[in-house]
Amino acid sequence: MPKYYEISEETARRGHESIHMSDYKPGSATNEYRASVDEAAQIAEAQKAKTSPFYHDKIDALMDRYARKLADWYNDYNRNSASCPSWFISGPANYPVRKHERQMNRERTLWEEYDKIKGIIDKIKAVGTGPIDLADPNARAMLTERLEKLQKELDRSKEINAYYRKHKTLVGIPGMTPEKAEAMTNTIREEMERCPWIKNPVPEYELTSIRGKIKRTQESLSELDRRQDAKAEDEAHDGFTIVKNPEIDRLQILFDEIPDAETRQALKSHGFHWSPANKAWQRQLTDNAERAARQILKLA
Repeated sequence: MPKYYEISEETARRGHESIHMSDYKPGSATNEYRASVDEAAQIAEAQKAKTSPFYHDKIDALMDRYARKLADWYNDYNRNSASCPSWFISGPANYPVRKHERQMNRERTLWEEYDKIKGIIDKIKAVGTGPIDLADPNARAMLTERLEKLQKELDRSKEINAYYRKHKTLVGIPGMTPEKAEAMTNTIREEMERCPWIKNPVPEYELTSIRGKIKRTQESLSELDRRQDAKAEDEAHDGFTIVKNPEIDRLQILFDEIPDAETRQALKSHGFHWSPANKAWQRQLTDNAERAARQILKLA
């Protein structure tokens, strides 16, 4: 059950009565808001089912942000609607034109804000769809699975090319029904007729793309090995300690006292951020991060 935020029914009623001749139906604004939140919650749950548990907290945070901001938007919109009645409610005599113009300008701004709030749903859908985060406890399993799938795809593509070069058809290739093989053969011949430079059913650029993905996945696995082999030993110095923390994929600097303004500015300019939770200045654990830290702290 998603968390709902309060919708001011009184403000919704006044906003409705400012622009409608009909009576306000009690609870309608709250119900409309909750229906939108429920729809977003279904999307969030579906995204959780497709991603590692590592990403679930992020999805929950985005979902809560959506519910909170949408509630604020409903209340702001209704408040703006109530700020100036429509002329057919109040009548055209002595109508406050300038006040109405301000109301309309505010409404345009509110709809722009609404589009941004709806954009949070796109962010929910995108969680976990990019490169695998090496800080994810399930990273090795996901990378290994991806590598196996890519290798099978490459092997199958090479098998299809070899079979077609030999037989000039895919009919009879193991692991493919005759109907599908015939359909693919016809498609391949049509593509080759349109594009004479294509010599194989699976073009070379597609094979190159698969090989590139395999290489990047292998590099990620090697990087994961390097991080896991790295010892998270504290490097103590006078006034500060440098910590390699592979569990959260961070290089951390713990100062005994608040560093001076010059040091803080240098840390920020080199990508370090203050983490109140860890009470440390930190950035992603990389060789560049370590070099930057040593430069800032004037270490040999």
